[in-house]
Amino acid sequence: MNPIQPFLDHQGVLILDGGLATQLEARGCDLSDDLWSARLLMDDPALIRQVHLDYFWAGADVGVSASYQATLEGFQRRGATVLEAIHLLRLSVRLVAEARERFWREPAARRGRLCPLVAASVGPYGAYLADGSEYSGAYGLSEDALFEFHRQRWHVLAHSGADLLACETIPSAVEMRALARLLREVPGAAAWMSFTARDEARISDGTAVADCAAYLDRVDQVIAVGVNCTPPRLIPDLIRTMRAVTDKPIIVYPNSGETYDPARKIWVGESAPSEFGTFSREWRKLGAACIGGCCRTTPAHVRQIRDRFRPRFGAQENRL
Repeated sequence: MNPIQPFLDHQGVLILDGGLATQLEARGCDLSDDLWSARLLMDDPALIRQVHLDYFWAGADVGVSASYQATLEGFQRRGATVLEAIHLLRLSVRLVAEARERFWREPAARRGRLCPLVAASVGPYGAYLADGSEYSGAYGLSEDALFEFHRQRWHVLAHSGADLLACETIPSAVEMRALARLLREVPGAAAWMSFTARDEARISDGTAVADCAAYLDRVDQVIAVGVNCTPPRLIPDLIRTMRAVTDKPIIVYPNSGETYDPARKIWVGESAPSEFGTFSREWRKLGAACIGGCCRTTPAHVRQIRDRFRPRFGAQENRL
């Protein structure tokens, strides 16, 4: 069964959460680490759970785990054993599930909503490298090498109890094919696949986004195709391009609209959550069915998306 279809039938859209790292940094966390937000799985898992909970109260129908930059190799570089690294991967999913359980216990949470989903994030090889190559795909690795790199983590996350896998920020067609092969090893698993884009027509390695969407249209276990970690201004044309070659739901969760300056290691520009909410209506009209935010988006952005599709509901936040 496609786990996102009930949401599309019920409310016409699936609302994703927003940036995890953004909210952890806002709470004073220093994420200048190769593990990025995954470091908090070791240092402060309760805070990760709280951020997931905040997003559910803001209106998210999906909580995405803190496993984007979490790999067995990365944890082992920090001194963890293989078994400890596996435990941390499973913990990333359990934290979302625990936040969902706390949320769903509240009567206000159930008002007009379906019980949210838990998605296990599968980041690209470039996230493990932590060198920015998830925005280029210039790994110099073959499809077989990427298949083997992802394989053990993939099986841990696919059997973690998550409702689906979120293959996100994919920069290359080679990595896309490797992940699609891995799906076949877990016949009951479902996944969305979301790319980073360099412009209105190409993913980060230069492959036409239409070619990627058409390829995944033939992969039954891929239940949504789209883009994330991409400027909002590129989203309309990307939706149109993908919509022309696939009948699968289109998923979009762009950055806030700010731009990252890698030389100064800061974000520049401004982001208005209300403007992001307005964009979300346009994206839905163009054919996107699953909408949320990526880097620098917050619960305020998600709340604005929710408000565009259904009236505000219940309380906005629930504390540990």
